[in-house]
Amino acid sequence: MSQTLLQARYGSPQTTAHAAPLNATLQTLLSHRSVRAFLPDAVSAETLSVLIAAAQSAATSSNLQAWSVVAVQDPPCKQRLAALAANQAHIKEAPLLLVFLADLSRLERTADRQQQTVGGLQYLESFLLAAIDAALAAQNVVAAAESLGLGTVYIGAIRNQPEAVAAELKLPPQVFPVFGLVVGTPDPLRPASVKPRLPQSVVLHHEQYESAPEAAAIASYDEVLKAFYASQGLPPVPWSQHVLGRVKDAAALNGRDRLAQAARTLGFGLV
Repeated sequence: MSQTLLQARYGSPQTTAHAAPLNATLQTLLSHRSVRAFLPDAVSAETLSVLIAAAQSAATSSNLQAWSVVAVQDPPCKQRLAALAANQAHIKEAPLLLVFLADLSRLERTADRQQQTVGGLQYLESFLLAAIDAALAAQNVVAAAESLGLGTVYIGAIRNQPEAVAAELKLPPQVFPVFGLVVGTPDPLRPASVKPRLPQSVVLHHEQYESAPEAAAIASYDEVLKAFYASQGLPPVPWSQHVLGRVKDAAALNGRDRLAQAARTLGFGLV
């Protein structure tokens, strides 16, 4: 089991030569895949509650808990949010969309009730802290959902038009939609596959950062990913070509080049 999962994760049997036995948690994590095809089965209120409990079990900086989430199940609302997020069909198809928020407004309201000031919220550190808190919480939801047989996929395109998303969700000032996460039962007739990741030699450094092995490892990974895409009936584009296309200029960011302006419009100082 461990060698099979690791080979799928890296697309290379060499990576699995000294694989240790895996427990149930590791098997769930290593089996992660992005699911974009769902059955119409609703996510129950009980399951949603468990997923949020898992989210709240994630680490949070200084116990500030500076995140919130909006659960969207109403089809017309999902339709409108999909239109703001690159018209991704799985947003409409999945029964549940969770929009994770960097939320400093709760701290502001807490200060107001105690007639105190919180000037520290206007600094970039506070925005970054809240965004990290939201990401940690969401990743716990992913692991929990997959352990229950559900599928998920992140929606970064929620940031394409953050002011419009904020208006749709009636977000107060100092709340920013960081990303979405769709959740539902995967459609067995349209299965998702585990996408290979970069070799560990590229991302794991010992004691100090070392980029010397990077070029050869990425060249090898380009071939692994081309083969994966071909197996999925997709154009065999190497990873290095794909990622450079996503960051080549401002236009490639699909509106996200103006996130600092959007965050300030939504009440964040970013000093």
